[in-house]
Amino acid sequence: MNDNMDSDEVQQTDGSTLEETTSSPNQRMTRYQILTLTSIASVNFSSMICYSILGPFFPKEAVKKGASQTVIGLIFGCYALCNLMGSLVLGKYIVQIGAKFMLISGLFVSSVCTILFGLLDKVPDGATFIILCFIIRSVDAVGFSAAMTSSFAVSTKVFPNNIATVLGSLEIFTGLGLILGPPIGGWLYQSFGYEFPFMALGCFLFLMVPFNMYILPSFDADPSKDSFFRLFTRLKIVLICFAIFTLSSGLGFLDATLSIYAIDTFNLSPGYVGLLLLGLSLPYCLASPLLGIVSDRFPSTRPWFMVLGGLFTATGFWFLGPVPILQIKSQLWLVVFMLGIIGFSLSMTAIPTFPEILDCAYENGFEEGLSTLGLVSGLFGAVWSFGMFCGPTLGGFITQQLSFEWAASVQGGLTFLAAFFLGVYFLCQRTRQERSSQIQTKRPSDEATHLLT
Repeated sequence: MNDNMDSDEVQQTDGSTLEETTSSPNQRMTRYQILTLTSIASVNFSSMICYSILGPFFPKEAVKKGASQTVIGLIFGCYALCNLMGSLVLGKYIVQIGAKFMLISGLFVSSVCTILFGLLDKVPDGATFIILCFIIRSVDAVGFSAAMTSSFAVSTKVFPNNIATVLGSLEIFTGLGLILGPPIGGWLYQSFGYEFPFMALGCFLFLMVPFNMYILPSFDADPSKDSFFRLFTRLKIVLICFAIFTLSSGLGFLDATLSIYAIDTFNLSPGYVGLLLLGLSLPYCLASPLLGIVSDRFPSTRPWFMVLGGLFTATGFWFLGPVPILQIKSQLWLVVFMLGIIGFSLSMTAIPTFPEILDCAYENGFEEGLSTLGLVSGLFGAVWSFGMFCGPTLGGFITQQLSFEWAASVQGGLTFLAAFFLGVYFLCQRTRQERSSQIQTKRPSDEATHLLT
């Protein structure tokens, strides 16, 4: 009897059963929610660990194969560009494709591409190597966008009252993937060569396919007529997207340039570069669930989290180099400390963005359901991917033409602009709300005066 009830809960994802199981924020999680959370956590962890292994050693190997710093930035950037296009298309048609099928097929494609990427050291140097890098990374990006777009939408649908808390908790597994990927990749590369990191982690990602086929419930929903263009008609969403863009472009910039900078400046090995990146991902991993809980308990703090997080991120990038005009000598302890500041402030800004965009969409007449969640997930993924394209591309170009210090300074300036625009918008919004509340409180007294007269 109980097993049948659990099965019905899984199938009736748009019906009354789901509404009852998610109506109270303090209610204990159902079997349906636990299975979904386990599945999405495994997707976040496995996808991010495969994504992050390139940082410590691939730029160095690509240079040996005849790729310039700008081309390396483009290889990182093309992944994000294809992720952008995939997120927009898949987010729009998530209902027609099916959330579960999209997630599982995305994992399968990413696992195969990860294994193929490990065979690139056997191809000829020069154009052949570079072209195959672009092709495999592009296909991998589409698979990654399918898995992540679906995971965001599914998480938000199953936990509608605790969006920031759940997303923040899931970022633990995203952070673990980012934390373990670089040192594991660097260590496997040093111990067994170029192929082994991709083979091992690609097979691990492949094992997630049958695992998620078994535990992830199915989701049914009706398609919506809403579009991405309608989302972009709201100034608040545009400004939040600009903030998301600056965050992801900063991470993409660090992926493509930090390892070479650390090796050249501090004479570090690829294994130690992987440990250096812990300074970025560990604070992000630890802070995300706590900030998610605070965002759900006190929604009014979300705007100021985004503003303060942007300001801290800008400061971290300015002192990462540091800015050449400050004439401060670059030191390893300063780089580690600034990476920690950037990691913590990234979580401050990133965690509130998704629920804020979703709330704004609902306030402007979007239907509550998987279709709107797919649109918001696709928009988030597309903007994030656009930043991940521009960060390595422009950052690699500025690094090659000027220096890493100037490139980091430009990245900090963009982040500061996003925080500044958001701060001005939220202050103006608060002023309008105070004026409207004063008018509403004044109106009843005026009406009473007329009645007495």
